[in-house]
Amino acid sequence: MSTLKVDVRLYATLSKYSPAGGESRSFTMEVERGTTLAQLYEILRIPPGEIKQAFINGRRVEEDYVLQDKDEIGVFPPVAGG
Repeated sequence: MSTLKVDVRLYATLSKYSPAGGESRSFTMEVERGTTLAQLYEILRIPPGEIKQAFINGRRVEEDYVLQDKDEIGVFPPVAGG
């Protein structure tokens, strides 16, 4: 099966799931064609409850979105305040 490359940016508390161990929030990774956003979360080991929303190429998407080559993915946690 062929692969594609996507650029990922994990915001705020999600940066700890970066393959670089939180030192870098942005990274490029290679995934198999047909990989969905939900599968990307599994690969990165991000628990579903820690994700609020994601944007790909500037558009909000759902977890069933199938990743495309050179997609730019931004993943955001829920916001807490008080």
